Amino acid sequence: MQEIVPLIEGNFYHIYNRGINGEDIFKKEENYSYFLKQYAKYVAPVVDTYAYCLLKNHFHLMIRVKDFTNPANNLSKIMETQGWEKYPDVSRQFSHFFNSYAQSINTSFSRTGGLFETSFKRNLIDNEQYFNQVIYYIHANPQKHGFMSDFRNYAYSSYKSHISERPTMLMRNELLEWFGNREAYIHFHDRNQFEGMEKYIINFD
Repeated sequence: MQEIVPLIEGNFYHIYNRGINGEDIFKKEENYSYFLKQYAKYVAPVVDTYAYCLLKNHFHLMIRVKDFTNPANNLSKIMETQGWEKYPDVSRQFSHFFNSYAQSINTSFSRTGGLFETSFKRNLIDNEQYFNQVIYYIHANPQKHGFMSDFRNYAYSSYKSHISERPTMLMRNELLEWFGNREAYIHFHDRNQFEGMEKYIINFD
């Protein structure tokens, strides 16, 4: 069994999981927006979200665990807003999120039992190259799996939000600055980077 990587404040992670036995976790169009709504409720207060992609039977997220020793994150205000009485545990918030979403799917589709594989997967992002490749890998997933001929047209990823000017919960400005600017970010995604990405490909075994 793969060792579970701890979620440590200030670190970046690639978070991913799939439906149990490969079952679809998004069964209707409205499930995608509900997933993001519950994510915003349970997880967004404790992490900074950089990228995501939601596919029929799995999802990918790129996050940084908030460092609550940083006054800018204003832990006391977040705790008051969320109604928390004690320091938030990031893994527990993810569990609340997954349970909330699974309960909704079970109710809507008259199913019982778990929806997700146990213990969501997480990889520590510990260098610049990995950071860049995870961003591309997450966005390119719909094309990799044959859902789209061009992943940039996929509706349920963060790519379109990154290049738009509409309000977003994503760390858009910080990400665009990382690549230089919006044009450089777009150019980064214009290049076909599937070759040489073998070591970043996720297996759910």
